[in-house]
Amino acid sequence: MPISSGTIKFISSLRQKKVRQNYHKFTVEGTRIVAELLSQDRYRVDHLYALETWADNAPRQADVPLTVVTPRELGRISQLTTPNQVLAVVDMPAHDPALPPDLADGWSLYLDGVQSPSNLGALLRIADWFGFSYVFGGPGTADLYNSKSIQASMGSFLRIVYREQFLEEVIRTSPDLPVFGADLAGENIYSITPPAAGVLVIGAEGPGIGAGTREQVNRWITIPRAPGRTAESLNAAVAAGILCSALRR
Repeated sequence: MPISSGTIKFISSLRQKKVRQNYHKFTVEGTRIVAELLSQDRYRVDHLYALETWADNAPRQADVPLTVVTPRELGRISQLTTPNQVLAVVDMPAHDPALPPDLADGWSLYLDGVQSPSNLGALLRIADWFGFSYVFGGPGTADLYNSKSIQASMGSFLRIVYREQFLEEVIRTSPDLPVFGADLAGENIYSITPPAAGVLVIGAEGPGIGAGTREQVNRWITIPRAPGRTAESLNAAVAAGILCSALRR
């Protein structure tokens, strides 16, 4: 049976943040991410829409409804430039306002106004790679459930605990936790001895870390430029990757 026009309209409307928030649903696309999605239990899959080639060969949960679609139909509901065989409509998990109790046991990443969904996804992937347990999105940070955030995370959103939170609220639970901020005027990251736990704050490209958040930072660090180079700055995700590597060395 062809997918209905109403279903196509609904799935397409999930491009909008207000619709995602209203229905508590978002989309995930691609064979690899959907396979990982189906093997975990943090997120409930509401419905799968897939090409016949995927539906005939891919393992899936028996209780997840599946609709086989044509390439044209998949293209109409996909948010990718080139649709990738399967799209999942997924329920957002229930919001838990309580902060994790074990922030002092490792490193966390705090994002201050990182507006690019692709950067957000890349930052989740970086945090996952370097063993950061938590990522916090401050005011002005992109929506986790934007399809670009989800796709850029390459499945890391399934493994990282992500919360929208003010930095002040984060450190209130662990007041002795060191808070490092990325800034061009900071200490050379390679000259410090990193502690075993802390929070690394990454700001938006251009404006950097906002004034309110800066008040909570107690140590500033930077990535030194090569002598004679005049590049203004690094991409937020690139900078975070270098800093996370140095802090976890």
